Amino acid sequence: MTRALAVAVALYSFTLGAALAQNATTNSSTTPPAVATRNADTKTSAAPVPGANSFTEAEARNRIESRGYTNVTGLKKDSQSIWRGTAMKDGRPVNVALDYKGNVVAQ
Repeated sequence: MTRALAVAVALYSFTLGAALAQNATTNSSTTPPAVATRNADTKTSAAPVPGANSFTEAEARNRIESRGYTNVTGLKKDSQSIWRGTAMKDGRPVNVALDYKGNVVAQ
């Protein structure tokens, strides 16, 4: 009986420890960093994030245009898999970039 009790206490301790460790690392933010917000000009990263980009050129162009840019030209994927090109915004030419997370960044 004593051995069964010791095993039960040990299992309970391991389970409780794992649960507490999990809660200690939980992100308290309600918005995950990779999720775009409702404001079309808001991005979730300070700079385009390098990573395996699965956007096609047409998808990249549409995503950039959906953020209010027009006349998107010269789109090319760079060595970090970031789509880069030029566009017009508020009557001015700007360099734009689209990362694998879908962030559109004017540079």
